[in-house]
Amino acid sequence: MAKAVFGGGCFWCLDAVFRRVRGVKDVVVGYAGGRRPNPTYEQVCTGVTGHAEVVMIDYDENEITYDKLLDIFFDIHDPTQLNRQGNDVGTQYRSIILYLNDEQKEKALKKIEELKNKGINVVTEVKPLEKFYEAEEYHQNYFAKNPNQPYCAYVVAHKVMKFLEKYGN
Repeated sequence: MAKAVFGGGCFWCLDAVFRRVRGVKDVVVGYAGGRRPNPTYEQVCTGVTGHAEVVMIDYDENEITYDKLLDIFFDIHDPTQLNRQGNDVGTQYRSIILYLNDEQKEKALKKIEELKNKGINVVTEVKPLEKFYEAEEYHQNYFAKNPNQPYCAYVVAHKVMKFLEKYGN
């Protein structure tokens, strides 16, 4: 099993999409990329911790590649928005790839360069994962547990549909 860590707005959206990817065995939502140890959701929401909402993905490299996970990541969020995704505004919603090794770093930077060569102004941050803090239990698999919650019904469901339209079931 391999791991990947991405942040691209609200972690509920990324969680809901990556749980549907063949080869992904587990998704854990959490916080990373900041300064404060053991942050809470409320602290991260203020923006003062420096952490982003992220997902840690466990995947089987025999079923899906890191490159394919990057493709999905860039397809399901807007990497041109600095410190926001839609109406979610703040550094906690920034586009970020937290790599676990040099190979992931190189692949992430290569993908960003490819997008920039297509004229896409990518602002995605790429940095090493120093520490991942698992989010509170009620955030885990949130969309499946709360599909009728307004944010889920309108925002998360839209991202899931966008993914399914492009990649199928």
